[in-house]
Amino acid sequence: MNIIGRKKEQDLLQRCLESKRPEFLAVYGRRRTGKTYLIKEYFRNQFAFYSTGVANTKTKAQLSVFNDTLIRFGGKDKTIPKNWIEAFSRMRDVLESDNIRRDAVTGKRVVFLDELPWMDTARSDLKTGLEYFWNSWGSTQSDLLLIICGSASSWIIDNVIGDYGGLYNRVTRRMQINPFTLRECEELCILNDLKMNRKQLIESYMIFGGIPYYLNMLDNRLSLAQNVDELIMNESGELHNEFDKLFKSLFRRFELHCRVIEKLSKRRYGYTRAEIINESGISSGEALTKALSELEQCGFIRKYENSTSSKQGYIYQLIDPFTLFYYYFINERKISSWIKYINTPGYNTWCGNSFEILCLNHIPQIKEALGISGVETREYTWRSKKTKPGAQLDLLVDRSDGVINLCEMKYSSGEYTVDSDCADDLIHKMETFQKETDSDKAIHITLVTVNGIKKNEYSGIVQNVITAENLFK
Repeated sequence: MNIIGRKKEQDLLQRCLESKRPEFLAVYGRRRTGKTYLIKEYFRNQFAFYSTGVANTKTKAQLSVFNDTLIRFGGKDKTIPKNWIEAFSRMRDVLESDNIRRDAVTGKRVVFLDELPWMDTARSDLKTGLEYFWNSWGSTQSDLLLIICGSASSWIIDNVIGDYGGLYNRVTRRMQINPFTLRECEELCILNDLKMNRKQLIESYMIFGGIPYYLNMLDNRLSLAQNVDELIMNESGELHNEFDKLFKSLFRRFELHCRVIEKLSKRRYGYTRAEIINESGISSGEALTKALSELEQCGFIRKYENSTSSKQGYIYQLIDPFTLFYYYFINERKISSWIKYINTPGYNTWCGNSFEILCLNHIPQIKEALGISGVETREYTWRSKKTKPGAQLDLLVDRSDGVINLCEMKYSSGEYTVDSDCADDLIHKMETFQKETDSDKAIHITLVTVNGIKKNEYSGIVQNVITAENLFK
């Protein structure tokens, strides 16, 4: 198997294979993260049955494709099924045949239904057919492993995992496939013979966001900057229009999702729901609630609650690096060449802001570096409301052991220097936070930077230093 990372996921797949009961596994995660590749590679394409949905087609076409697959796996009926109940009934017949393919070690019959949300076209009975298949037969087959997969994570969560009808509590295991971490990006680049040092790998993450599909497009004959120009900046580049294609494939009402994302792209620490409504003209209601939920489930945004505020409510923050890059540079047509842009003042500002997002996507690595992997924490951003001048804290790790790590993320090509102004700013932020929140927890100033800090008379104010080496764990 040629699988990068995904150790926990591979362990879960193996446990499903070795299980003595019928297993119903739901796999989800945003598009381009390698869900299909993981499943196919792990099982070496040795499925008892495998079929995939087709984007933007109607029910009859979906059933036609499904029937072609049935025939390839031994189905005898060449007519197109009238509906999904009939289609799943024929799949059962295929799975009951004597010559069906089984796992060589466990004897399990592995069924993989990929891009299942695409099969659920308007007014189709897909969900009813799946319910009947599993409840009437699949749930009694101890040697069956049914895997459903889809990039439209909200469909999987709402219609299968969180269903309150015929599929209620039927999923036996669930697996969310997230973008690669820095460590996994490094492993993929080594596999693809891409020569990048860790600073360049960090910059690539701040652009492509750890999405394997994008990283596999990088040409190892070109520099990172050249690749960005070729793939994104060039109007004929493969990723120049990726955002539009991505959102149209994920969300049926993608226009609303795009409006929400465009609003969130304007402020790096996010907006409350009320702010989104008041400042963008988006109507409140179920449609907005659903859009926010779907964006969160697909990993484009995060929702966090400021536990230090007396007012309850969530803040929504855009944390997908590629989407942020798109809106900052492509949507607003700010630049035409990345090579010409690098090392400009605007580039340096972008690096600082994007490094903060990278850190938010590596909180487990930050916790491990602090030695608190097993400690319950809450992570959030905080802004002062009363003090002048104000204070903005981009990441607070609020721990159940009586400590809050006040994290400052500083992007620097060399060792970061804590000077007098920086020290005063950190003290002001700490004191402002303590005063306005009346927190009685110990505050540990934590600096997250690429190459550590330079020792001087001011550096002692920092209790913890987290470097790129820690982020690559």
